[in-house]
Amino acid sequence: MFSGKGHGARNSPCSWTVNFLAFLLILAASLLSTGCTVVEHVGIALLYMKAPFPDAQVKYDVPYVEHSLLAKQRLDLFLPKGKNWPVFIFIHGGNWDAGDKGLRVGGEDVYGNIGRFYAARGVGVAVISYRLQPAVNWHEQVKDVAAATAWVHAHIAEYGGSPHRLFLGGHSAGAQLACHVALDPKPLAEYGLSPAIIRSVISVSGAGLDLADQKTYDLGAKRAFYTARFGSKDPRESWQQEASPVSYVTSNAPAFLILYAAGESKALQRQSQRLSEVLERERVPHRLVVVPGQSHERMVLTLSRPDRTSAGAILDFIFETAQKNFEAQPVSGMTHVDPGS
Repeated sequence: MFSGKGHGARNSPCSWTVNFLAFLLILAASLLSTGCTVVEHVGIALLYMKAPFPDAQVKYDVPYVEHSLLAKQRLDLFLPKGKNWPVFIFIHGGNWDAGDKGLRVGGEDVYGNIGRFYAARGVGVAVISYRLQPAVNWHEQVKDVAAATAWVHAHIAEYGGSPHRLFLGGHSAGAQLACHVALDPKPLAEYGLSPAIIRSVISVSGAGLDLADQKTYDLGAKRAFYTARFGSKDPRESWQQEASPVSYVTSNAPAFLILYAAGESKALQRQSQRLSEVLERERVPHRLVVVPGQSHERMVLTLSRPDRTSAGAILDFIFETAQKNFEAQPVSGMTHVDPGS
């Protein structure tokens, strides 16, 4: 997750937006201790590949909450030609307190590039912003993602997309918010909807997926970091379960694609593994892809590279899942890819 304003962890998940980009600008300074560490211009120069797509097929700053004037409650739509195409709703990361759909790094629009990349290949994309902590709490962030999902479901047919082929996903903190909306029935229920409208979930380097998992903390995750974001104003011990998407997994959950980088911290890897374990226990179809040669921060840049495993895995999953009846057979297991992918 990059962070940024206006257009837009290791042990702490994802403000790699902020830290990742900042660290990159410094280019040779010391590693940032709070999370995502990379070097901005170096990462962009090595991994960013601008995806060509007509700007006329992009709708910017569409409000997804009626009567809201907030910039954080808007989304950008990347619209393929044709009809009935699947739709990927993408949620940025940023430690729950940073980031924006319009984030630019070294002048390049990181999340907009994801939109262009998939839309050019026949997948509509809605890249959303959402309100950030500490201005709102995590419950309100989940509500924003649910509102955006409900808006896409209600309106995407007007643009040619299929409301029955929605894929909800994100990176780091964004993956956690996506999983919440896809697994907990309460957020979408406010719109008279259920998670059944979501065809599948794409979790990329998810953080905070199981906040009650002791092994994650044993591996180095900072409990205080998560307490500040999810439990600081909640005296109940149950906040860890309530804020954890894995708590809501049932056998009726949508299919999942889970990706994480082999270069991530063991604590962050553990979170994706925990999600896979719980899905496996409930016999929910899922696919786990471990990507060597990448880090937590760089993973988001690989999502819009045609020559990288992450993008190929997502495209394959979307097109396979859009047609498949997953009740017939599970799609589970771990896929390893070649280093450098």
